[in-house]
Amino acid sequence: MAITMTPAATKHIRQSLEGRGKGVGIRLGVRTTGCSGMAYVLEFVDAVEADDQVFDNEGVKIIVDPKSLAYIDGTELDFVREGLNEGFKFNNPNVRGECGCGESFSV
Repeated sequence: MAITMTPAATKHIRQSLEGRGKGVGIRLGVRTTGCSGMAYVLEFVDAVEADDQVFDNEGVKIIVDPKSLAYIDGTELDFVREGLNEGFKFNNPNVRGECGCGESFSV
């Protein structure tokens, strides 16, 4: 089981944590929503829970709860810039379908 990050994602998360001034990493999870069923959730983490899985990439930690890990195992987190837009891209090998707007997915 693994969650990985590209160098661009690692750099962006590191800068965000430094700018925030606290936090042990970023939580990657899923929630039920949207027209396809699930959406990704990213949030800062100040404390790791006992049952969390922690994935470290060059000192940047991604924290995942066990329920979410079943849907996102093997995902690569990237940070991309396309024209004036920028944001995280989730390269999830478990995805079987996505909604037209790109906000939700199904496995």
